[in-house]
Amino acid sequence: MAKAFASQGDMSEKKITFDEIGKDLWAFTAEGDPNSGVIIGDDSVMIVEAQATPRLANKVIEKVRSITDKPISHVVMTHYHAVRVLGASAYEADQVIMGDTARAMVVERGQEDWDSEFQRFPRLFEGHESIPGLTYPTTTFSDTMTVYLGNRRVDLTHLGRAHTAGDIVIHVPDENVMFTGDIVEDHSACYCGDGHFHEWGHTLDNIAAFDVDAIAPGRGGALVGKQAVERAIESTRDFVDSTYAPVERIAARGGSLKDAWDAVRASCDPKFKDYAIYEHCLPFNVARAYDEARGIEHPRIWTAQRDLEMWEALQG
Repeated sequence: MAKAFASQGDMSEKKITFDEIGKDLWAFTAEGDPNSGVIIGDDSVMIVEAQATPRLANKVIEKVRSITDKPISHVVMTHYHAVRVLGASAYEADQVIMGDTARAMVVERGQEDWDSEFQRFPRLFEGHESIPGLTYPTTTFSDTMTVYLGNRRVDLTHLGRAHTAGDIVIHVPDENVMFTGDIVEDHSACYCGDGHFHEWGHTLDNIAAFDVDAIAPGRGGALVGKQAVERAIESTRDFVDSTYAPVERIAARGGSLKDAWDAVRASCDPKFKDYAIYEHCLPFNVARAYDEARGIEHPRIWTAQRDLEMWEALQG
């Protein structure tokens, strides 16, 4: 391999921010590292996104305990990726919730994804020795599910494929706030390695139709106010489109993966090079876009070995 993955050497600690984005609704953010959400109900607390390890999950729990002593009853995962789900055991929740498709993807590719992500970005797995194994939900649903935390209603919905095939969003109607997972990012590159480029924009349209007052995105700062929400949705759309369009053109004329890489750099570097995890995401985004443009609808499973082979091809 000509050089290491961009994030293998990223060991700098990120500043944690804990912002209230609606009454008793909080966004745990960390400068482009994976975010978590906190929804406080009448009698208990729901966590959105578990973090990658129990040790990292305890940082979320510390913030929760700074504002409430109510028990954590629910942990919801928007999708299956290791950095989102492997810390779930720390919360000791009564229910661990995913969509049906996300659970199926844990079965299909959960261990491979864990191995792959750990190789690419080791800092995000601080305390990895504390992970008890793959995280499986206790509860799943297909399209929509409603959870009541006392009188507080929380709606879980699959609005379409985007970052993965199984993405869900969490909407709290009484404050009109949404937790989007990695469908929406803010000043952070979208990871598209398991994505669906053609459908991502439609799913963003479905989110925009809620006309929410705040969003906790998958990465980046909390988005409070309709202007901030609209800006992030549109910048996410621009990132996805600016990645896929040049690859589609390359694939149509029979160009190589390396040709696609060069075309995406020309399209995206001027606009997004300063985004968090940009260099980390780019090779995986190009590889998935190249597959989709050539008719491979179901994202191929990333393994530690496939990662290295792809990276060598791009560096070659």
